[in-house]
Amino acid sequence: PAVETLGSTTVICSDKTGTLTQNQMTVTAMWAGGESFTITGVGYRPEGKLQTWGQASPANGDSPGQARAGEVEVSGQLELSIHDLHRRVSLLECLRAGVLCNDSQLIERDGEGGIQGDPTEGALLVVAAKAGIGAEVLLEEFPRIDSIPFESENQYMASLHDSGFDRGRLLYAKGSVESILQRCDRALDLTGHPGPLDPEAVHAQVADLAAQGLRVLAFALKEMPSEQAALHHDDLREGLVFLGLQAMIDPPRPEALQAVRDCQSAGIQVKMITGDHALTAAAIAKQLGIVGADGISESTRSVSEPAVAMTGKQIAELSDEQLIDVADQVAVFARVAPEQKLRLVRALQSRGNVVAMTGDGVNDAPALKQADIGVAMGKGGTDVAREAADMILTDDDFASIRAAVEEGRGVFDNLTKFIVWTLPTNVGEGMVILFAVLLGTQLPIAPIQILWINMMTGITLGLMLAFEPKEPGLMERPPRRPGAPILNAGLIKRIGLVSLLLLVGSFGLFKWMLVVQGATLAQAQTVAANVIVIGELFYLFNCRSLTRSMFRIGLFSNPAAIAGALVMLGLQILFTHTSAMNRLFHTSPIGWEAWLAIAGCGLVIYVLVECEKCLVGYTLQGEAFQREPPKPRPY
Repeated sequence: PAVETLGSTTVICSDKTGTLTQNQMTVTAMWAGGESFTITGVGYRPEGKLQTWGQASPANGDSPGQARAGEVEVSGQLELSIHDLHRRVSLLECLRAGVLCNDSQLIERDGEGGIQGDPTEGALLVVAAKAGIGAEVLLEEFPRIDSIPFESENQYMASLHDSGFDRGRLLYAKGSVESILQRCDRALDLTGHPGPLDPEAVHAQVADLAAQGLRVLAFALKEMPSEQAALHHDDLREGLVFLGLQAMIDPPRPEALQAVRDCQSAGIQVKMITGDHALTAAAIAKQLGIVGADGISESTRSVSEPAVAMTGKQIAELSDEQLIDVADQVAVFARVAPEQKLRLVRALQSRGNVVAMTGDGVNDAPALKQADIGVAMGKGGTDVAREAADMILTDDDFASIRAAVEEGRGVFDNLTKFIVWTLPTNVGEGMVILFAVLLGTQLPIAPIQILWINMMTGITLGLMLAFEPKEPGLMERPPRRPGAPILNAGLIKRIGLVSLLLLVGSFGLFKWMLVVQGATLAQAQTVAANVIVIGELFYLFNCRSLTRSMFRIGLFSNPAAIAGALVMLGLQILFTHTSAMNRLFHTSPIGWEAWLAIAGCGLVIYVLVECEKCLVGYTLQGEAFQREPPKPRPY
């Protein structure tokens, strides 16, 4: 049921990190003491250099940094030596904070660099190693006493460290810029002296970095009493010293770009819900095509200032009624708390949408449960999220969601095809018996023969539709309308047409055998039973596509259907011409004239249904579908 529902999805709400992006973090920029730095090298091997332009935009009123002795100019930039790095105390402290306030480790995998733990924390260890700061050595010098783990509602992590005998203890914190900056009242300058904090300068740097699609973390420090042995949230409420920023790139998955396009072509809205900065989320959304190049949606200008991305803070200010309009129009939601995901799902569902929601944390469970399809992460997801979800992504890749949507549509199509194929059999058989009773004539088909038809055709013919490949253009048509019936008026008319043809063919040939050919009752009933079976066999190839000829989708694209038809044909020959079958099913051998008449009935059914396809066309797929696929919604 989950796969089938996913095929009807109208909105996919996806996390950014690891699902739309590769979750392979690399710190490429830093800002500390009012000076900007760039970092070379990619991946998790500590190979790269720290560079600076030698210009500063102070956060604390100090004069800009100048080039110093020991700096070497490389490609217009200044490469920092180890000696110069230690003269930039704020930069050094920012790097230390990234190592100490960290639960991950760098490891070697098959000769390649790797991490054990969170990729974001791994990137912080790598950039520190590029500066010559080893995690093991630093942890020996500053052993951890206690820590507060990262939680999405707090958006920070903190750790308490011993700085040596007869010295105070140090609290290091990292997290979102908003959560860290509001707890700071001073900033560390390049020389290591606390000075006044300029929040506007910090936010300007964050905006510049986030606009490049970089994920930005802020770092802070606080001196604590030497006797403190435990860390509490109250310790971080105020009095922190701002150290700097580290910005890392998490490139979009190449396959996610095409997957987003495919979903939009299929009439599915793709929305990004992330805990990252709004500008970072918007930049990645533009790269993936989730939002347009200008990032502006005309329909949301009057609703909120940031038309391209809405933050969790702005969502909190909206009522449930206001959120319904916003959720439908805005494509990117940043700094979103888990409980706000639940509100977004409900808002989208109130418009009749079928919503798929991704999540990995414990607090994501309510939103996953509320969504029509909850999708948990297999690699980084928690057990609670997996239990609440309807399906699990083993590779945490958005392209897999797109593939699941396509698979769901294919499953639903094949289910519909089977229903459209099997109903005429039952209806036709019932009409044959009913007409015989009403006319007071002998039964054209014996009860034991009906049992044979239902048992054998369902296995050899109907089951083969389950192996029907997905039709071309499956992801170019809009989603099936929620609440639409499986069978619409067009398909019901087709079922009625085929049922009528089976009735006329079987009853007509039954009378023809008795009256014209002078056949026995057993021979006439054998012909009538064969008309039903052969008619179903020809109709099977009609049902391989509800709108196209089997020659357009490929005559041999479903070998199982051909094999099933051949097996059924062989069984009918045995059913008709072997003495054991004759005795068991009250049948009798028939001549070639009768077989030609039977084949003619099957061919008539096939031709008439194909003609109906040409006349009715695309609408046979139901009023649940529009006549033409919709264009991707411009956000």
